[in-house]
Amino acid sequence: MHPATPATPPAVPIHLHRKGRGTGWAIAHRFEREAREAFDDGWGTLEQAATEERLAPGTVVIEQHVGSILSGNDSPDIGFDLSINPYRGCEHGCIYCYARPTHGYLNLSPGLDFETRIVAKVNAAERLREALASRAYEPSLINIGSATDAYQPAERRLRITRGVIEVLAGCAHPFAIVTKSAGVERDLDLIAPMAHAKRAAVYVSLTTLDPALARIMEPRAASPQRRLRTIATLAQAGVPVGVSVSPVIPFVNEPEVERILEAAAAAGAQAAFSIVLRLPWEVNPLFQDWLQHHFPERAARVMARIREMRGGRDNDARFGTRMTGQGVWAQLLRQRVAKAAARLGLNRQRIEMDFSAFRKPMAESPRDARQASLF
Repeated sequence: MHPATPATPPAVPIHLHRKGRGTGWAIAHRFEREAREAFDDGWGTLEQAATEERLAPGTVVIEQHVGSILSGNDSPDIGFDLSINPYRGCEHGCIYCYARPTHGYLNLSPGLDFETRIVAKVNAAERLREALASRAYEPSLINIGSATDAYQPAERRLRITRGVIEVLAGCAHPFAIVTKSAGVERDLDLIAPMAHAKRAAVYVSLTTLDPALARIMEPRAASPQRRLRTIATLAQAGVPVGVSVSPVIPFVNEPEVERILEAAAAAGAQAAFSIVLRLPWEVNPLFQDWLQHHFPERAARVMARIREMRGGRDNDARFGTRMTGQGVWAQLLRQRVAKAAARLGLNRQRIEMDFSAFRKPMAESPRDARQASLF
């Protein structure tokens, strides 16, 4: 054991890639003081492990009571003011997920742990009701699922996201949902009436139309065709639907951008936006390892183009450029998206909401709760 050093991607993939998971690499998070390395014992152990297909580890859901649920946004690049993430970590396992590094705050790996150890904020609805009832609260757009998907598999049993939407519907508070899951359809009975009153919208993330690519890039998310059916289902129910073609990865899903937008428009989407690939912190070595494993013949070309968009770096976290990139290629990509969106009628990037009917919920005080328990 020795002091940890920043993880760098290997020249060839040596980390285990488990079927059904985005990565098998339990990469150390950046706060760890010690790191462990695999050791070649001379018997070919590392080579054998690299070629074996391992079973995907099971998912552990950790139920947690949180002190607050609303998170503020200080980024001018994002079109909402507040966000709610009912879960930490995400079983969808998208290799590119920019939220992976947040698992380091839990002393868990942004790699395998992020997609197998899910924290469920079981009292989210209660905390939301308290926040909205506060005298200081002023209504502003709330985004559900900005970091991790609010409709990942654990939601089927726990229904935390549904509880959050019930609170918002009860006080006529506008919200938007970002998801790549068909699970959002289960809450149409709540979402559709809010949408008809201009108080709800859903944005479906659609990164590729190729099911084979989707299986390795976002292994436990809904298939591309299933997401298109979700767009159609929402649109037919009168819910405004946008499509997020994000992230755009050069030479991987980037050639599909126009076809994705066409398919989304045909399914009923009304708006569209895209974000170029971001590689913050541990996402960078995780993505590069994945790239070397699945696309070794183009890995160098992909990274060269990413660095071209990021001022020569693997990642650029600055406001104003982190979502769009910079340089000629980034500009051409923005033009492609804008022209296709305009041609398809998807050039409304934000669906307007009506805040006029908002009314604060009744917050149950501890004293009231004690009295109620007596009867």
